[in-house]
Amino acid sequence: MTSSRPALIRVLLADDQKLIRAAFRVLLEVAEDVTVVGEAVNGAQAVSLARELRADVVLMDIRMPEVDGLEATRRVAADDDLAGVKVIILTTFESDEYVYQALRAGASGFLVKDCEPDDLIRAIRVVAHGDALLSPSVTRRLIDNLARQGRAAGRTTRPVPGHDLSRLTEREREILSLVAEGLSNDEIAGRLYLSPLTTKTHVSRILTKLDARDRAQLVVIAYETGLVIPGTTPPGAG
Repeated sequence: MTSSRPALIRVLLADDQKLIRAAFRVLLEVAEDVTVVGEAVNGAQAVSLARELRADVVLMDIRMPEVDGLEATRRVAADDDLAGVKVIILTTFESDEYVYQALRAGASGFLVKDCEPDDLIRAIRVVAHGDALLSPSVTRRLIDNLARQGRAAGRTTRPVPGHDLSRLTEREREILSLVAEGLSNDEIAGRLYLSPLTTKTHVSRILTKLDARDRAQLVVIAYETGLVIPGTTPPGAG
């Protein structure tokens, strides 16, 4: 008889405070599909242990000694051997600047440390299954912050090299703009009168064509390539 027990999600805790790590370990190990495989006290150790312990998800603090969480996230994202490792940034500082830096670094999610235990476990499941923990509220803050930066500098976001949007069809560009707005697949399907399965297929193709890790990176790509301009209404959002 086959077992119905869910596959274990291997989680690495990276935080320089022992008490915080202990608290998260207790919270996470009540979930039958989550196991804590190790603890790191700084970013360099987090990268090393992620590789050694074959972690699926790293819960990464931002402010750590020697190598901080943002730099560690960049190293994870840049390492082909760690392509399957997802990073959720955990911090006490709910700052737009940190949200944007975390997403640019390659994080798949962003949570404050006082989130509810159920929300933390759900976040781990979401990113472990290949999606991104990027709620519309976080996306709106990110967009507003980019818009303020653009107005302060007297400019809009300029396209940057590295991601060729010409590979996308018109429909895929439209869907990418709605991903950048923070919409879920179901919400995009409703907006464009598509089935959720069709929308999911489109998003998967966009990820492949742009060589993006997840939806969080798609949001950054949409703004940094100039597909969506901060302070304007994305195409298809009317």
